Amino acid sequence: MSVVRRLTRFLDPYIVLLLGTVGLAALLPASGPAAGAVDGAATGFIGLLFFLYGARLSTREALDGLRRWRLHLAVLAATFAVFPLFGLAARGLVPWLITDDLYDGLLFLCLVPSTVQSSIAMTSLARGNVPAAIAAGSFSSVLGVLLTPLLAAVLIGSSGGFSSDSLLAICGQLLLPFLLGQLLRRWIGGFVRRHRRVLSLVDRGSILVVVYAAFSQGMNAGVWQEASWRRLLALFGVEVLLLAALLLLTAWVARRLRLPREDRIVVVLAGSQKSLAAGLPMASVIFQGQAALAVLPLMMFHQMQLIVCAYLAKRWSDDPEGPEGTDSASRSAPA
Repeated sequence: MSVVRRLTRFLDPYIVLLLGTVGLAALLPASGPAAGAVDGAATGFIGLLFFLYGARLSTREALDGLRRWRLHLAVLAATFAVFPLFGLAARGLVPWLITDDLYDGLLFLCLVPSTVQSSIAMTSLARGNVPAAIAAGSFSSVLGVLLTPLLAAVLIGSSGGFSSDSLLAICGQLLLPFLLGQLLRRWIGGFVRRHRRVLSLVDRGSILVVVYAAFSQGMNAGVWQEASWRRLLALFGVEVLLLAALLLLTAWVARRLRLPREDRIVVVLAGSQKSLAAGLPMASVIFQGQAALAVLPLMMFHQMQLIVCAYLAKRWSDDPEGPEGTDSASRSAPA
């Protein structure tokens, strides 16, 4: 297999679009009246994104998944407790390894909810418990709308540009549209299911607008002067260690809980991943003009988790016999 084919196999095409959007913002950042129009469009798209999140969430699926309560507690603990603890520990790397702004982005990455789509797809590939993965992603997304802003207020605070105005903006741009989507799901749920692919394109296009607005603000504010390639390389190394630690820890916890193999796969895949789709809009609201640097750690981690978790899922799918398959594969995670 050629090098190009290997890269296209593991590189998410959407990440390529995101990087292209970043490059466009670097070359042609929105400024003047155009900046106001782009920021207004980004605000509207953020509300639309979270409205669709609320409209898609199936209450019945979430309730059905409650039976796997140990699995869900393990995933939520990894997402909203273990990740933030690792993020706080990384404070010791400032300023000799990473800058304050990059650290705020790294800490924010640790507060973001788990993924939904990719964890479900990879759980299916690995022959894990897909209904439990759906429920785990749903729980994490719902709690993330509340917990991520609150944890950011407590742990990042004013150093990341977070203020009471930011909290009000989050309620207006994230929480209210999400709740409205939940309330209207009874009437629009059928439409959402019938047009899932089209709405997925709306999701992804909306995030591209949010990324362009955030990086345009960063270019206009000159924040990239602090992001040298050495700092970014150091950040990448830190995130490699972070992902490896979470993969090994979630695998160990799943074994200690004596979960069946298909549930252990969910704990590892859902407990070690972070949602780019939910994190980017939140960062845009929380960090305002500093969002460009704040989302860099999340974008880097997202691509890394896709490559590593896809490799693990494929390995588990090729070795479906016995509960020890997860153990042997998880030990290969640092590779």
